[in-house]
Amino acid sequence: MESWNMENFEAAAERNDKAAFYLYTPLCGTCQVASRMIDVVTEMLPDLPIGKADLNFHGEVAMKYAVESVPCLLIARKGEPVEKVYAFRSVPYLYEKLG
Repeated sequence: MESWNMENFEAAAERNDKAAFYLYTPLCGTCQVASRMIDVVTEMLPDLPIGKADLNFHGEVAMKYAVESVPCLLIARKGEPVEKVYAFRSVPYLYEKLG
């Protein structure tokens, strides 16, 4: 999974039917578990454009998309952010959301 900034996410969302942006902070314990889950899902969905960003360095993303906490998965469909997922329940749940 590549590191993205807000412009990378918006460009991927415009070019694809679906794109996702995983937002985290490195010291967040829940984010560490979520990162492993996202890694599995990205292996299962190799054609899905998905990037990640440490919100400590990309606060503009949190402001623009009103991110309330981490981990957060922004999902865009047809160029528009349509969903924010905060509860990464399981790999199958994330696969269903992104597949």
